Amino acid sequence: QVQLVESGGGLVQAGGSLRLSCEASGNILSINVMGWYRQAPGKLRELVAVITRDGSTNYSDSVKGRFTISRDTAKNAVYLQMNSLKPEDTADYYCHAGNRRVNYWGQGTQVTVSS
Repeated sequence: QVQLVESGGGLVQAGGSLRLSCEASGNILSINVMGWYRQAPGKLRELVAVITRDGSTNYSDSVKGRFTISRDTAKNAVYLQMNSLKPEDTADYYCHAGNRRVNYWGQGTQVTVSS
């Protein structure tokens, strides 16, 4: 089992920045990829950014150039730096960790961007 605890959400004006954090505990060695997903009201959960064990990253087109995913392997943590935020970035953001067989999710942290 892996436990994920997120922090860092909040309310920000358009153009502002926020940094989300996710700390993992438990059977960390089983994890191949960590990342962030988001779900806006009435919409499906979507990928925002992921980082693999070897450090490769992938971003959704909607956040490329504005968001940066990073990690601290010593702390078993992954971060999402969000710059130039837009109202359409408003959503619940979920930390994810997993491998081919299992997915783990955090409890979610709310991000609200006002116009």
